[in-house]
Amino acid sequence: MVDLFLGRVLVKNNKDQDELDTEHEIIMRLQNCILMLFFASAACESCQRFIPILHDFFKRLTDEFYVDRSAQLVLLYISLDQSEEQQESFLKELPKKCLFLAYDDPYRRELEAMFNVEELPTVVVLRPDCSVLTPNAVQEMCHLGPECYRNWQEAAELIDRNFMINEDFDEKSMRSFSDPVRRIKYKVEDDKKKKKKREESTVGERRREGADTERRDAGDAVSEEEEERRESGGLTALLTQLVV
Repeated sequence: MVDLFLGRVLVKNNKDQDELDTEHEIIMRLQNCILMLFFASAACESCQRFIPILHDFFKRLTDEFYVDRSAQLVLLYISLDQSEEQQESFLKELPKKCLFLAYDDPYRRELEAMFNVEELPTVVVLRPDCSVLTPNAVQEMCHLGPECYRNWQEAAELIDRNFMINEDFDEKSMRSFSDPVRRIKYKVEDDKKKKKKREESTVGERRREGADTERRDAGDAVSEEEEERRESGGLTALLTQLVV
């Protein structure tokens, strides 16, 4: 999917309409994500009716009010409007987190032909490898709502970031897909620290025992010297008495 837009300029639908125009920015935004290409026009009544459904769909999967972790989902508006004013008007109805191609970008029409867009609205769903997951997901989104994403996620074989809707779990703490790896890593490190402490404790105990032994040996040596002096002194006194 990233290759499809390298060298292109993607625009954020925010107040400043910031551009993603570097390879790094585009890769960071699109890699390991499902991409929804939304082909529509402000002049299309069906598109106008679909906008609230699309807006709610995307918001429930990416807004922190509904989810603790945003879905791996990118929405890109491909305008087929007849004027830039129409496009700007339509963008106001779209989620602020979506992206779009500038009106003067001819790549809009190339994508329309590439994906054989024959009716509006059309939502082409792409896997991370750019292959088509669903040529037009409009009806599926209308009938299933956000549950579509679960089907797409499984079919696309994404590297799961443990995305869950709030109602699906009791514990609010979210863990990333690398959490089990981190748990093992930290467990190993904790075990190493405990082992090191046990070894240091054993070494310390041995040192204390060695010091105690040396003190006892030194004490015994002093006692033996004192005993020898006493015995020597007693023998000298006895000899003196015998001489006298």
